[in-house]
This record gives sequence, structure tokens and C-alpha cells, in this order.
Amino acid sequence: MYFMYDNELVLDLLQNIHWAITQIQHRSADIDSYEDFLDEDKGRATLDSTCMQFINIGEALKKIDQLTSGKLLQKYPEIDWKAAMGMRDVITHHYFD
Repeated sequence: MYFMYDNELVLDLLQNIHWAITQIQHRSADIDSYEDFLDEDKGRATLDSTCMQFINIGEALKKIDQLTSGKLLQKYPEIDWKAAMGMRDVITHHYFD
């Protein structure tokens, strides 16, 4: 069965997710433990920017799921999409916890 959705927009969102993952990897390359995020201003800045990228990823995944009526992500059941999208909610609503 063929499902219609805006392929260009979904592709753009996937590219944004890839970029965000690359940023997380690059910016957190010097982080060896959670304590590294808390020790200095540089670590806290890395935590902030990393969290922002996780929020971006969660938003993009939610948008992809909406645009594809849940059909695209369900093709990859080995990935816990609910947790990936939920990470955004945890960071956004419980950041100071």
C-alpha cells in the first residue's frame, strides 16, 4: 500500500535529525561522564547545547510521525520511537530536575 505525504519535508526533517546527531557527537566528544557536564561552564554549555539538539530531534520525529500518519516510523519497530520522542518532553518539561 502506498501512502502519500510530503517527501521533501520528511527528507528535510531527516537531514535535520542527522545534523543534530552530528552536533551532539561533536560537541560532547570530550565528555567522559555526567560529571563533565557539571564541573565547569564549558561542560554546562555543552549540556545545554546537547539538550537543545535532543529537543530538535524529538520535535522532528514527532513531525515526521504526524506527516506520515505514523506509517514511516512503524517500518522500523526495532527503534523505540516513543522513547526518542519522549526524551524531548523530559528535557523540555523537567530540565531542572
